[in-house]
Amino acid sequence: MPKQIHDAPSGPKPLGPYSIVTEAHGLVFVSGMIAINPADGAVVEGGAAEQTDQIMRNIGAVLGDVGLGYADIVKTTIFVTNMDDFAAVNAVYGEYVGDAKPARSTVEVSALPGGFLVEIETIAAR
Repeated sequence: MPKQIHDAPSGPKPLGPYSIVTEAHGLVFVSGMIAINPADGAVVEGGAAEQTDQIMRNIGAVLGDVGLGYADIVKTTIFVTNMDDFAAVNAVYGEYVGDAKPARSTVEVSALPGGFLVEIETIAAR
């Protein structure tokens, strides 16, 4: 199956020239999510835990738009601007993935667009 770009009406609008969700060969790629409320475009206030909560809700909504859920996630990459936030991010993230723990990488970066503290990209499988 060639690459398919999906509509993701439940997710935040892209901040640049990219698609929120694409699919190829049964793999669904969700672009890096940041803590933006898709209902009004507002930036979520608070620390890494609050941002992670909004990000995970966004990921769930976008996956729902294409008929998938958290249990279908096979790989995530988490970007944090401060590894001291790892425990807070991990606690919130764990609430969403539960026992269906995907493979994961966590990377500290010097900065994220918009001054966000956390960004999470996701790969899911049909």
